[in-house]
Amino acid sequence: MRETAISTRSAPSRRSRSAQTPKNENKSEAKLIIGSVDFIILFVIILLVIIGTIMIFSASYYTAGNSDSFNNDIYYFLKRHLRYLLAGIVIMIFLCNFNYRHIKSFTPLAYWASIACLILVLFVGTEINGAKRWLWFFQPSEVAKLVLILYLSSYIDENKGILNDPRGFIRCIGIIALPTGLIALENLSTAVVAFAIGMGVLFIGTPNKRFFLPFIPLGGIGLVAGIFAASFRMERIYAWLDPFEYAMDKGYQAVQSFYAIASGGFLGLGLGHSRQKLGYIPEAHNDIIFSILCEELGFFGAAIVIILFMILIWRVVRCAMLADTEFGVLSAGGIIVMIGIQVIMNIAVVTNTMPNTGIPLPFISYGGTSLIVMLTAMGIVLNISKYQKIR
Repeated sequence: MRETAISTRSAPSRRSRSAQTPKNENKSEAKLIIGSVDFIILFVIILLVIIGTIMIFSASYYTAGNSDSFNNDIYYFLKRHLRYLLAGIVIMIFLCNFNYRHIKSFTPLAYWASIACLILVLFVGTEINGAKRWLWFFQPSEVAKLVLILYLSSYIDENKGILNDPRGFIRCIGIIALPTGLIALENLSTAVVAFAIGMGVLFIGTPNKRFFLPFIPLGGIGLVAGIFAASFRMERIYAWLDPFEYAMDKGYQAVQSFYAIASGGFLGLGLGHSRQKLGYIPEAHNDIIFSILCEELGFFGAAIVIILFMILIWRVVRCAMLADTEFGVLSAGGIIVMIGIQVIMNIAVVTNTMPNTGIPLPFISYGGTSLIVMLTAMGIVLNISKYQKIR
């Protein structure tokens, strides 16, 4: 590992004096270590991507091979996934070698561009399953989550001490509320994730946690209002409470997921041998793919995937704690909040621990926009991991 120790309390021209600093001052002096990327994070990403690619093909080949819509091509989803994966890897490698500090200057433009896309999708977006979430070839809501993290982190870093003042805290809430409100018009679950991500960034950066107290009941009221605003959301609640009562309607997916998980046992039925993907679970390669993974790889395979996510979360948290700038701390912290929330929510839906939502499992579920956004986020994290501040 190539290391360059730089005192963060000294000017560049005085770096050589760090070795002559008295011992009592060395104890509190922070030094910047510039080296290679965190290879544990990189290794975990590679493993998750490989597992995701294998599971996407395994979960999708039956559907793709028996549908004229997909040209009866069993490799239809795999080929599309590999194109998205290649694009994501290229972006990740570029960002891994692009000093993350320079991203700050692009964040305001990216934020307002994402707002424009979230507005535009409401009018000219492609409607799928009764909701307009696609704008041309991507989902603006997925991009908006990462852009929100970067812009909010940049805004806090540029306005030092803004979170010490309640008025500054409310301004930051406004930055979160604008994209979140637009996303909620078509996708409440993604809006909840986006809001939680923004609040996670604020929680990391706010010294006075009492500022959050008024927003806890307000957030609860907003969530309940969003649920009652549409009848189909209440139906999901009923199906969640008793999925077998609604086994042929809203509870169908949950019941079939139960069958898949129960069939897997400890070691699973074997890769490619899932029965539930044979037309029982619709779009098994999408958000519900974890149930197919449990069926084919069993408890053992599911535990491996969960452990990999836990290792990833641990290493990115460490990366955030050692980041050399506040922008790096908040960006890495926000990214791991985004990944952690989506992992928890996706697995909770598959196991019926929470009502059904359309949240993909990072790196595993099929979805081009989600995969590219996650790999982009990992490129930023890997770059941040090259700049560590130690004492």
